[in-house]
Amino acid sequence: MSMNPARRGFLRLTASALLAAASPVAAQTPISRAGKGKLTPTLNACSFLEPLTANLSDPSKGIDLFGVCDFCARHDIEAVDLTGYFFPGYPRVPDDTYVNRMKRYTHDRGIVISGTGVKNDFATKDKGVRADGVRLTKAWIEAAARLGAPVIRVFAGPHNNMDWQDVSGQTSREEVERWMADDLRECAEHGKKFGVIVAVQNHGDFLNSAPEHLSLLKRVDHEWCGALVDTGKYLTDDPYADIALMVPHAVNWQIKETLGSSQKTPLTDYKRLTTIIRDGGYRGFVPIETLSMGRKDYDPAREVAKVLSAMREAIAALQ
Repeated sequence: MSMNPARRGFLRLTASALLAAASPVAAQTPISRAGKGKLTPTLNACSFLEPLTANLSDPSKGIDLFGVCDFCARHDIEAVDLTGYFFPGYPRVPDDTYVNRMKRYTHDRGIVISGTGVKNDFATKDKGVRADGVRLTKAWIEAAARLGAPVIRVFAGPHNNMDWQDVSGQTSREEVERWMADDLRECAEHGKKFGVIVAVQNHGDFLNSAPEHLSLLKRVDHEWCGALVDTGKYLTDDPYADIALMVPHAVNWQIKETLGSSQKTPLTDYKRLTTIIRDGGYRGFVPIETLSMGRKDYDPAREVAKVLSAMREAIAALQ
């Protein structure tokens, strides 16, 4: 008798979680929360990747981060995750004049800055690249604190979606995880000093499943390091099971249109997704990140509005 794919995925994750619990890399202690689960859909600026990138090259084109904030205000989006590499001059951190302008701009529009993020690679064998990533993350932790952003997103690595084995050669996964955890722990300790949580994203690179995500977090073993759950990047048979396993450890999100971030993968069932997140006890923002995924007619304003409507409808149904 064949087994339902969802059931098979659940059993696979349960078995993985039990194995992890019996090992030195047991699942990280869940975040202590109060009250019932509560979700507020917000925006990740990466949804406007193409127009933001165009604007950095030519200010007369595309849209800048202030324009993204205006979009949030027009659509009653309460918070925005302002990705670091869309700030002018990245990887340099913004100066006080820019930071203060952004803080006043968002305040006047009734929105908050919920996070930011950097490009890094902690999976590479190149110690210099990893050290650069640590310095970059620390600098942007301080920038996040100045912006009032409580979370900074980092990648495990590599950020370009290459298989980590392609850059690590014959190095074992455990060894890569060990040096990665050392770098993340150093960043998290810096985050603790400035009140900024380091959120490690599963990005279809070193982290492809919830047990892998949890294993890394446990090895980091720092209260200021948690999970950014990218709903489109658990590359398993049942991503919903992975998402459910990660809800208790989530400090930030990227809600994608598809599971796998490709037009060829299943569309996200927002009612199922929001039920899983709510039932896991999460309270807070759940930023939407839409992607062009090769669509020539991709319009971020239209796609974000569509996903926002679907998420709001799904959350309302939970009541």
